[in-house]
Amino acid sequence: MSEGRPRSLVLVNTGHGKGKSTAAFGVVMRAVARGWRVCVIQFIKSDKWRVGEEQVARQLGVEWLKGGDGFTWESPDLDESAGRAAAAWQLAAAAIAGGEYELVVLDEVTYPINYGWIDGGAVVGAIRDRPAHVYVVATGRDAPPELIDVADTVTEMVKVKHVYDRGVRARRGIDF
Repeated sequence: MSEGRPRSLVLVNTGHGKGKSTAAFGVVMRAVARGWRVCVIQFIKSDKWRVGEEQVARQLGVEWLKGGDGFTWESPDLDESAGRAAAAWQLAAAAIAGGEYELVVLDEVTYPINYGWIDGGAVVGAIRDRPAHVYVVATGRDAPPELIDVADTVTEMVKVKHVYDRGVRARRGIDF
């Protein structure tokens, strides 16, 4: 990092509207295009989910880790879900602190924070104390105030209308 380069930024995408992760993955593509090393940690999605962004990102050299076991309302064992989230946080904390990556995406990190599965103070501390060149994007509904406080840019996605409300299921290529 050059002497005159400004400190990295923290972005938070939150709210109940669609597009939080999608926006984060757009930042991933920009970073890769600039030659950055990038790591994505997904806190909710499991290996069963085959999202299109993951396939392309891996082809481009992005480190992509899934720490979840699916959506909590589908989980047969919430203690296991909590344990997986805690393990994913350990990987994320190391990715942030290690300085190997210029961009670390914490996808859906707000959920395990809000469920009490990972310590929000530890997440905020790791982000606040990150190496100066490491950018962080955090996503998920209901971002806790301390995460909003440590962020440089916070975007709230607002649902105006959503096809799911009419019972239409997620579509490959549009939603995942």
